[in-house]
Amino acid sequence: MGKRTVDIMAPVGSFESLRAAFQGGADAVYFGIEQLNMRARSSINFTTDDLVEVVNLCHEHGVKAYLTLNTILYDHDINLMKKIVKTAYDSNVDAIIAMDQAAISYAHSLGMSVHISTQINITNIEVVKFYANFANVMVLSRELTLQQVKSICDAVVKEDVRGPNGELVQIEVFVHGALCMAVSGKCYLSLHTANSSANRGACKQNCRRTYEVKDSEGNELMIDNEYIMSPKDLCTVTFLDQIIETGVSVLKIEGRSKGPDYVKEVTSCYREAADAVAEGTFTHEKGKEWEERMDNVFNRGFWGGYFLGKELGEWTDEDGSKAKKRKIYIGDGAKYFGKIGVGEFVLKNGELALGDDIIITGPTTGIVEHTVSNLRLDEADVDTVKRGDRFTFKIDQKIRPADKLYKIVDA
Repeated sequence: MGKRTVDIMAPVGSFESLRAAFQGGADAVYFGIEQLNMRARSSINFTTDDLVEVVNLCHEHGVKAYLTLNTILYDHDINLMKKIVKTAYDSNVDAIIAMDQAAISYAHSLGMSVHISTQINITNIEVVKFYANFANVMVLSRELTLQQVKSICDAVVKEDVRGPNGELVQIEVFVHGALCMAVSGKCYLSLHTANSSANRGACKQNCRRTYEVKDSEGNELMIDNEYIMSPKDLCTVTFLDQIIETGVSVLKIEGRSKGPDYVKEVTSCYREAADAVAEGTFTHEKGKEWEERMDNVFNRGFWGGYFLGKELGEWTDEDGSKAKKRKIYIGDGAKYFGKIGVGEFVLKNGELALGDDIIITGPTTGIVEHTVSNLRLDEADVDTVKRGDRFTFKIDQKIRPADKLYKIVDA
């Protein structure tokens, strides 16, 4: 394989997703702890007490650990911000992803690596040069075209723009996941309607609702789609070669509130695609295959964002996910008999039959995908098991009592 030229950065909001990111081949992960990050209310964030374990697990797997601290900060947040940054520094977090100058300045004063969040909305080389005084990595605005991204990457080299570590500034872009109707997420709707600020990590997702449009006389305007503010999800895997050719260093995946199945599948698809680019084997047809795989996990439909020069967004036409598959929780792990490769489970809901596709997730297990080829109940082979049954089946990977068992069905 050719030398890898880009890092794949995966989103994680739980230990299950963290393990899934490792399994998917991530080079780096990003996560929040408790408050002051853009998913403070919408995802299960780690706690401060988890921080050392998260970082140690990452480093054991050769993965970089980045902490997001990218909300607007008010004066009453400063002490908490300093406590979080200092804790991150002491815990060997590789960098913080920040947008408020107070956080950037404090982390820089500690000698901690800083990445500039997309919330800053970087759209030109002059802003990159300014923040290079404090940060080694810049996340560009999601509203740029490929040519605009390439222009910034070329200028970093031509003008020798270096960060505090003495190396050329690295450029990072989002390549997959949810998009916002507002530029770089700077939206006021949630604060206006629910006194819950999107820019403080508490977005109420007003844009994901249906709307009727009427004029001042009560006449309803003809619109094709009631979801007039809900963009489809960004998906760039079919033209990832063009993105990498711009000179970017980091490909970032959105989705800290998504499950481990999403994290593993999306991360592994972009891992494979980036490796194919490095090997010279990337094709558009392969890109379509990766896109089809990702269509089985959470998505609102896909479009290529603004990279290809579209002037307007594409909007979803229904509520929630359009994934072709969905998972149903049916039971818990109980024991694993390692010498014979058999897992024992307790079914809590529904039934499970031979041939069913399942996933098993847990904070240590991560995610295991499996097709049931045998079932045993009360020391006998059976075709199905039902709610309340304690049963076993052969499985190569270790399962644990903390694991959850899901059946995969068509959506």
